[in-house]
Amino acid sequence: QVQLVESGGGLVQAGGSLRLSCAASGRTFIRYAMGWFRQAPGKEREFVTAISWSSAMTLYADSVKGRFTISRDNAKNTVYLQMNTLKPEDTALYYCAAGRYGTGSYEYDYWGQGTQVTVSS
Repeated sequence: QVQLVESGGGLVQAGGSLRLSCAASGRTFIRYAMGWFRQAPGKEREFVTAISWSSAMTLYADSVKGRFTISRDNAKNTVYLQMNTLKPEDTALYYCAAGRYGTGSYEYDYWGQGTQVTVSS
């Protein structure tokens, strides 16, 4: 069992940056790939980025490639999402998830409650 708690969301102007964190409980964190998803009002939840357990592999949605960076610190049971050059269309509730490495939400078994990111124009 893994419990995930996101933090770091907030209100930022377009062009600004935010760093999200996701703290995981349990000693099995290292067994899981980690992903970030987001859901905007009235839209389906969508994949943002993922990282393998060893950090050797990462995936990014085309919409965030070159602006967002995922990383993890297995010693701290934490995964990070550095978001730069934010756009109003990045506004969403951001979730972290633990599971198998991939882009589909079905591949992730554990989910956090989400942290809100709002980008003003």
